[in-house]
Amino acid sequence: MSMSNISVFPSGVTVYNKEKAFNGYTLFGAGVGAVLIDMNGRVRKVWEGLNKSPVKPLPGGRIIGSTGTAFGFGGIEDYVKTLQLDWDGNTEWCFDRSELITAADGGSFWASRQHHDFIREGSACGYYSPALSPKTEDAYTILLTHRQHCCPQMCPNRLLDERIIQVSAGGEITWEWNASDHFMEMGFRPDELRHIAEMGEDEDWLHLNAISELGPNRHYDAGDARFAPENIICSSRNDLLMFIIEKATGSIVWRFGPDQEVEGKYGDTAPIIGQHCVHMIPEGLPGAGNILCFDNGGMAGIGTAPLARGYSRAVEFDPVTFKKVWEYTGANVHMLEGAGLVTPPLNSRFISSAMRLPNGNTLIDQGADGIFREVTPEGETVWEYVNPVKAANTPPGLEYIVYRAYRLPYEWVPQLETPEEISVLPLERGSFTLPGSVPFELPEGGITRIK
Repeated sequence: MSMSNISVFPSGVTVYNKEKAFNGYTLFGAGVGAVLIDMNGRVRKVWEGLNKSPVKPLPGGRIIGSTGTAFGFGGIEDYVKTLQLDWDGNTEWCFDRSELITAADGGSFWASRQHHDFIREGSACGYYSPALSPKTEDAYTILLTHRQHCCPQMCPNRLLDERIIQVSAGGEITWEWNASDHFMEMGFRPDELRHIAEMGEDEDWLHLNAISELGPNRHYDAGDARFAPENIICSSRNDLLMFIIEKATGSIVWRFGPDQEVEGKYGDTAPIIGQHCVHMIPEGLPGAGNILCFDNGGMAGIGTAPLARGYSRAVEFDPVTFKKVWEYTGANVHMLEGAGLVTPPLNSRFISSAMRLPNGNTLIDQGADGIFREVTPEGETVWEYVNPVKAANTPPGLEYIVYRAYRLPYEWVPQLETPEEISVLPLERGSFTLPGSVPFELPEGGITRIK
């Protein structure tokens, strides 16, 4: 059940076992901007003005994210500036020169058109690993961006296309990749190609929602050139597709999907449906070299054979064998007697993220409800946070959404003293009541049975 269907529930930290958790700060984008909290949920810093998706941590109390939106492109939001901020909110780096946009009033302005994701040199997938660290100066940044483009071989109409660009520290575009140039490498069936060919003006044909570099990994070290550290893994939420771009040539050299209906082709990992935050676990972390993502479930796929599943999971798999290594669904998945329905508590049909922590735990953002959980490999929840920050101008039921959440070590924020850590015991359902209510007690004299 989604939290949005429950009338009352607590916010802030609801579970915390300080002996089993990877202790540090958590960064996420919310209605007020980029928010940094400690393990007990105390707000330690807010950077105002940044968009909610995503905001990534950098060493030294810095962050990188995007600000502003430009509307009018088939309902898609495009972020005007991608920038790096210091602890005090000063801009240390900014890029907004991807495309000149025509405004509704006839004027024009430059925008980065970044959406969903970006990569900072040195970090591969954008989160903390003791073996890798994102650079804060003299570094390139790779942006997932939009453009309006017509590719006649694919569709007679102009579509919303995906463009990945690499930007130097000085703001020069030094590399780019356009998705429509490679659509025939993506493994689409004839009915899926017909679906794309019949799309209307400015439709979002691929909808990439994650990009990251692979970084150093065991597969490349073993001689598999598909997994070169500079290659880029991408996720298409709509099209049941993940793929790796060879940076040197632009060719697609590895993919998972979209033909997930083919039994056994993707091992025991398929199907992965509507996924987000697809990345290779970085060197220096447990599971390094495996692919980890938040598998949303719901329904996805184009053409005549979409796939569906009624719950979400975080899933990790080997990219060579496609063998499933680990998954988390929120609890033991159970079947309702006689109903044939799978009903685990983890359920987020859109956004969301998963990141591996140095102690082997995984931080999961159930994005649709704004709930973060740190879980052990065995599935025990050792930290849980329910986002209390309500966003303005958001549809009912989506006010607390969080695109991604990141855990960072205390030493990445030298401006703060290491906070006191206080374990939080979970509430007992049978004993916790709200003010004005009373605990359940049997009446004096026992139970009166109906005869």
